[in-house]
Amino acid sequence: MPSMLVIATTAVPDHLRGALSRWTSEVVPGIFVGSVSARVRDQLWQAVTETVGDGAAVLVHPAPTEQGYAIRTAGTRRRVPADFGGLTLIRMTAAPKAKEMQSPS
Repeated sequence: MPSMLVIATTAVPDHLRGALSRWTSEVVPGIFVGSVSARVRDQLWQAVTETVGDGAAVLVHPAPTEQGYAIRTAGTRRRVPADFGGLTLIRMTAAPKAKEMQSPS
């Protein structure tokens, strides 16, 4: 039975965006929405995790949880899903520090 999914991508290869657009609609750049079976969803997510490269991606789909959905991530992101007593909350990680410029001696 098909169910809705949302995949948000950042800085992923163009061929991955093309693959996702075969099964979903890219409603705004990098945001894909569709209604697919769990099998297709899992195969799409496997393709994302294998090709995300230096980019990042988030998948949100229905699940039998208290919130009614599950979150999966791939790549490096500042926002990280964390389980808190059965609820998925988003934990923010520290921003990367800029390298301090050294003055020549």
